Parts: sequence; C-alpha cells; structure tokens
Amino acid sequence: MVFGSGVPTVGVDALNDSDFLVDVREDDEWQAGHAPHALHIPMSEFVARYGELTEAAPQDGKVNVICRSGGRSAQVTMYLVQQGIDAVNVAGGMESWHMAGRSVVDDKGQQGFVV
Repeated sequence: MVFGSGVPTVGVDALNDSDFLVDVREDDEWQAGHAPHALHIPMSEFVARYGELTEAAPQDGKVNVICRSGGRSAQVTMYLVQQGIDAVNVAGGMESWHMAGRSVVDDKGQQGFVV
C-alpha cells in the first residue's frame, strides 16, 4: 500500500503486537494514550534523537511509524527511507489503531485515549 507520493504504508490490521512501532506524536498526545510497546520519539525531536531509533529498531525488521492520523508519520517514514531504513507509515495512525480495538495505554500504563 502507498500513502501520498510514494510513502510505503501498512494498515493497522497487518501489524502484530510484536512488530516494532515508533510513535512520533508530541508528549501530550503520547501521555494521553499510545500503543503499549511503542518507542516514543516526537517528530519535533526526531532528527536529534535518531540514534535512539537505530539502537532500538530490529536489525532486519521493519520500522512501523505512527502518529495521530498518518500525516506526520508519513513525513518521518520518508526521512527514514532516505536514510536506508526499511520503514512504513501506519495508515490512519492512532485513530485507526484505536478504532480497530487495539490496546491504548496512558503514560502510567492505564487505559488511555487518542487525542
């Protein structure tokens, strides 16, 4: 699947709980609710914190990038692809994640919500 101008994309339904997920939303969005095992690197800090991603990402695996609706994550996905990373944008973002009934937790590990 492709988003916009050639951005590789994956649907929420194609993801497993064990797939690597990086959430690029800002701190307040993350604190309200996120996927339980996602790595959080806000888009506004992404380039400066790029090393955190390369340390955490699986060597031979795909990096699934998510935001609220798919716009910011598409931009980060394109950046990662340009760096040679096997990355895909999660179509519909956390809104689709939540609507698909996937788990959303807050920063304390309790039931969260998508803002």
